Amino acid sequence: MSTASEPAAGVAVPEAGFSQSVREWLLGVRAGDVGSLPIILALIAIAVFFQLKNSHFDDPGNIVNLSIQMAGITTIGFGVVFVLLLGEIDLSVGYVSGVCGVIAAKLVEPPGTASGWPVHTTGIVAILAALVAGALIGLLQGSIIVKIGIPSFVVTLAGYLAWAGVVLIVIGNGGTIVIQDKTINAIANDFFSHRTAAILVGLGVVAYALSEILRFRSRRRAGLAAGSRAILAAKIVTVAFVGWFVVHYTYRPGAVPKGLPYVVLILAVLLFVLSYVATRTRFGRHIYAVGGNTEAARRAGIPTDRVRIAGFMICSTLAALGGVILASRLQSVDTEAGGSTLLLDSIAAAVIGGTSLFGGRGHPKSAVFGALVIASLANGMGLLGYSAGIQELVTGLILLAAVTIDALSRKRLAASGR
Repeated sequence: MSTASEPAAGVAVPEAGFSQSVREWLLGVRAGDVGSLPIILALIAIAVFFQLKNSHFDDPGNIVNLSIQMAGITTIGFGVVFVLLLGEIDLSVGYVSGVCGVIAAKLVEPPGTASGWPVHTTGIVAILAALVAGALIGLLQGSIIVKIGIPSFVVTLAGYLAWAGVVLIVIGNGGTIVIQDKTINAIANDFFSHRTAAILVGLGVVAYALSEILRFRSRRRAGLAAGSRAILAAKIVTVAFVGWFVVHYTYRPGAVPKGLPYVVLILAVLLFVLSYVATRTRFGRHIYAVGGNTEAARRAGIPTDRVRIAGFMICSTLAALGGVILASRLQSVDTEAGGSTLLLDSIAAAVIGGTSLFGGRGHPKSAVFGALVIASLANGMGLLGYSAGIQELVTGLILLAAVTIDALSRKRLAASGR
């Protein structure tokens, strides 16, 4: 039964003014709904610190390199976000990316190569084969977790070990496979022309603006709070300015490398599509519902088993794409593919960016923010000559801070009844 303060279904609510929207946001922050605020403040602090220490940190060429460095981690982190939203974990993503990167590299090896496979394909086919392999791995691991009931930590830890072995077996005695396929190598090493980049960014801004306007109107028609037109306009203008600045800045004379890499377009498309899936589709709502309370979701008629398996498939497929991007960046794969700190960096990217380890809270953009923090730290510390040990120490402390903020915000939200 509706109260006097609640609008009837389908009746538009009065539009909130700019000042009212800001007040409501501040009240939410005080109640523990901090959103992306901590990570944005952290990014600003990191940028200011490294720029003061080394004036080359904001060089156009370094910014372009930074975007390429974070691409692989971001892509894998997108998938990790979906698993974390379910309240699960996937410890195998590092070596899943390695296996799939190696598969793509083996499929494009020139015919007659001593370590090559009998099958030789084009770069596009090799990439598709890697993605299919990733999806099948996710289906296998997800099915074991859901149907047998083994915790995801155990299954994916076993996958971590098993897929590491597969990388060694597939590469064989060669040690390193140099990728000569132009399609794969172009992903992280080629750039759009200035005009093409400007057109693509312009189309992206238009798509974002239309999406936000349609969302605003649909919420108003449904009688839901939609914020103010001023806030909506400010968001669109901000995105447009960032897009213009990126194109203008990265194509400045003397920038090496110069321009917008192909891989940045891939990240932008992934962010748009995955954000739409997570926030605008029934499947996305099911992901959040299952992560928030699996039993309640099951009783509400949500096919929880299928949703969980699909989440692991998305994670492994994006890990496969991340493996191809990493292989493209290095133009090779070796026995260390998927190893080192890739797993920890990918999970840390999702968590540092704001995705909760407890399930039900997060957004694909978390992976972008978190990967940007990790890549900025590595890039900036590299410019300053800090050791790898210092880099890992600082990243670990930031990860701990992110988890602490998440835990405290959940307590404050629970206490405030939000």
